[in-house]
Order: sequence, then structure tokens, then C-alpha cells
Amino acid sequence: MPFLSESPDITAENPLMALVLGNTMLSTVPGISGAGQTPEKTLLTPNLDSELVMTGSIASMSFKPNTPTGCPTPASITRSMMQLTGLLPLFINAGLRHQPGVPCLDMYGSPGGDPRFGDAVPDACGLFRRGEMAGRFLSRCSDLLVLGECVPGGTTTALCVLKALGYDARVSSSYVENPVTLKDEVCREVLGRVRNAGTSDPLEILRLAGDPMMPVAAGIASTYSGRLLLAGGTQMLAVAAVLKALGRNPPPLATTVYVRDDSSASFPRTVEEVGAVAYYVDPNFANLGHVGLARYCIGEVKEGMGAGGAMVLASLMGFAPEEISKAIFDFVREYS
Repeated sequence: MPFLSESPDITAENPLMALVLGNTMLSTVPGISGAGQTPEKTLLTPNLDSELVMTGSIASMSFKPNTPTGCPTPASITRSMMQLTGLLPLFINAGLRHQPGVPCLDMYGSPGGDPRFGDAVPDACGLFRRGEMAGRFLSRCSDLLVLGECVPGGTTTALCVLKALGYDARVSSSYVENPVTLKDEVCREVLGRVRNAGTSDPLEILRLAGDPMMPVAAGIASTYSGRLLLAGGTQMLAVAAVLKALGRNPPPLATTVYVRDDSSASFPRTVEEVGAVAYYVDPNFANLGHVGLARYCIGEVKEGMGAGGAMVLASLMGFAPEEISKAIFDFVREYS
């Protein structure tokens, strides 16, 4: 397949990569998320990944940005694209458990709660309004916004939100073996609370079932006046579905072929049902000669920290597929 499934008709003089960081307590449920060495340590992943993307290393603790099997984290890909393009990323703190070690635009949110037992995002409306303010501000700074996220456990909150909005969706996982049964069990409990609340309002659904990234990203997308790409898979698809439910046109998505080809999920079908468009990037990891990157091709990790969108952005800025792949290989080789 070509490097891009379809080239977006986008030109920009002032592109910006922004990444919304957040936590959900669902990531601490054993088996839900592979984005951390232990369930509790998943709460640190956005902090560590943002350090890596911003500085090229993780200074706050001794940590290698690879999974236990040696698969480089998607933050490594995003970092290499920032190096290649010369862009500086903007981080947006939607609601983190731990104070970030990089400068952030702070939305003054709290970590998302476990939606099985209480409201996931009590201040969803407030976060949405602050996201709208941020979208207006970013419109003055850029003419193309590539908006990604880092929320461990966020594919499960995305499943809950998509189901609550009426989509018969299946979602991806950072694991090779998607813990579908566990996610479905969690989702059934959450949907029971949504039904008991008797609401179909999308921001109320985020309050009950989402995570803090979602209202912030939806608010930004609602007011941003330039071209916008949602950089991510399942989690950003949930944001697109929220925007549609709010009466907005869902922006296009940019993600990897590893998300598209996940047979345990329904990404292409749900994209069509939401009425969005998705661009898929194939970085040819199977043929780069890096054992860890090749694990993406068997379904490990797949996407995260805006990695797919970062590669699409580099392509839009004129970098050839070979340059993009080499930049990724050269960076991750340092950690092998």
C-alpha cells in the first residue's frame, strides 16, 4: 500500500501539533491498558510520553520508552517527527493525576473517575467551554491543527461513549490480544448508569462515561477556524462522534494502518457511520530492520500520542516517506 491511503488536500503556512493529556482511573483496572509497566503506572504514561516528545528523553525517572517486548512507544514516533519537521508541540493538560514535567496549556481538569461507580468527568461542560476558548486562541496561532491525545485506558472510555451515542462499535487496544471481554464487561456497567440517567445529551454522556480529554478536544474542534486533523484512532473517533452529536461536522482523522486493520475493532465501519473521513499512514515498519517496530505489524501498540497524525503532518510538510521512516528508525535505535 502507499505511504498514505489518500493525501489530504491541505496546505498550511503555520502548522501546529497539539497533544491533549489526561488520565482515567479505568487504566488502573488490571488488564485494561498496556500503556504502562503496571496498572498504577499507566497514570504516569502521559507525563513520561510528553517529556519524550518535548525533549527526546525522559529525565524524571529511569525509564526506556519501549514496551516490555521492546516495541517503541508511539511517543517515540511523534518525537522523531517533531525533530524532522522542526516543530515544537503544544501540550494541553485536560486532567492529569501527576504534575507534568513539560509546559502545558492547563484546562484545570481532574483525572477521570471510574465510570462504573460515579461520574467520569463531573466538569465535562466546563472543560468543553475551556476547550472552546483554547480553540479560538489556537486559531490565531496556526492555520492547521493536528490534534492528538495521550490517555491510557482511553479506548475503553471511547467504547462507552460510542455505545452511549448509539454506535455498535468495537475498539482497539495497545495489546496484541485485545481484552474485548473485559472492556465489554466494563462498558455494560457504564451503559447501565447512562440508561438510568435517561440522557442523550453528548456532554452529559461525557460526564457519565468519558474522560477529560474528550470534552477538551471537542471544545477545541468546535471553535478552531483553520484546517483540523484529529490525530488518533478509536479515542479521537469518539471525539468526532461527540462533535456530530453536538451538530458539528466531524473533522477528518489521521491514524495508522495498524488501527484500520485491527480485526478485533470496527474502526473503518464506525468512521463511516459517524460521517467522518480517515487518512491512514503505512510507515512500512515490517521492512525497516527494527524488531521492536515490526511488532506494530502484529498489532502491538498500533497508535498513540498522535503518532499517525504526526507522520501525516510530516508528509504534508513535504517530507518523503523514506525520510519519515529513516527519522523514526534513527531515533528508536538509540533505545534498542
